[in-house]
Amino acid sequence: MSHGLNIRPAVKGGLDFLSLGALVHRLDPGIIPFRKAHTCEIHVSGGEFNCSANLADCFGLSTGVASAMSRYPIGDLIAERVRAMGVKPFYKYFEHNGVNGPNMAAVYSDRGHGVRAPIVFYNRSNEAGALLKPGDFNWEEIFADGIRWFHSGGIFAALSETTGELIIEGMKAAKAAGAVTSLDLNYRAKLWNIWGGEERAVDTLARIVEHVDVLVGNEEDLQKGLGIQGADVEATSKLDSSAFVGMMDSVVKKFPNVKIVATTLREVHSTSRHTWSAVAWVNGQVYTAPQCELDVHDRVGGGDGFASGFFYGLLNGESPEAAIRLGWAHGALLTTFPGDTTMATLDQVRAFAKGGSARIQR
Repeated sequence: MSHGLNIRPAVKGGLDFLSLGALVHRLDPGIIPFRKAHTCEIHVSGGEFNCSANLADCFGLSTGVASAMSRYPIGDLIAERVRAMGVKPFYKYFEHNGVNGPNMAAVYSDRGHGVRAPIVFYNRSNEAGALLKPGDFNWEEIFADGIRWFHSGGIFAALSETTGELIIEGMKAAKAAGAVTSLDLNYRAKLWNIWGGEERAVDTLARIVEHVDVLVGNEEDLQKGLGIQGADVEATSKLDSSAFVGMMDSVVKKFPNVKIVATTLREVHSTSRHTWSAVAWVNGQVYTAPQCELDVHDRVGGGDGFASGFFYGLLNGESPEAAIRLGWAHGALLTTFPGDTTMATLDQVRAFAKGGSARIQR
């Protein structure tokens, strides 16, 4: 196999994909800044969960999410959306005391427009997800009917001193069950800064990445999250993959177990206008997606959209070249929908991946 992954065949009743992470609800007043908002949409999200949701809803895979769930109306709302996306829940329950938690995290965002950039901030006070620790999930039971791919991310790892340890426990159990493992570095300085900053991030993420086959992250994620030296991120065009590719030797030297590293490439001309591509380093070979111009409706979740399509291609036995195009196409489509999770169909993704847009530049 050219990608070097040992992907198990699908088993009836088993899970194709399980993600471990915190579930959140995002309050979104659209293009109105939050301080002027009167109404907002509620989107259910979570960097790790989004991949499970996309793979179930668009790509038709059997997926699950291992997460914390607090018993109160916000928890009920989130649980309903998880079901609606067709994702099987594995929850560690917390009783909400009606006053201060444990809570389901809130993310506040406004979409920005044109020259005005989007803004994202959080209320993760007494978050149930941050309380998760090793021993909270019975992995053997969850994986009993088979597991093909296990995924987590840097957002979840950043929540507390115990969440990273739980990811390591989950990855070891998934490996023992024969699964491929992936991590989306998703480096969020705001989250890491609360309890130790870049130094703790590098230490925690390095111990996780020792158990990872497939890594998702751009140059900045690799530099800040893994402490790997690279070119000045600001110096080159965001669509030039050479800085990313140039870091691969260092990544593989530090983590010889990593077989694939992939990322989106995005040049932001304005909030509403991006040039979009993607690149994957697969066992020494580099694969690049085409470039296209995006008219962005809501950029949140685009990277998870890319990761989902890319993982689907690999799980579906397609070539690395086909997989990166599927990821690129699905991520592009995701930016045209409100919310963080997919509203695309597999036919739309395949058509776009083939070049079904007048705007693709060859």
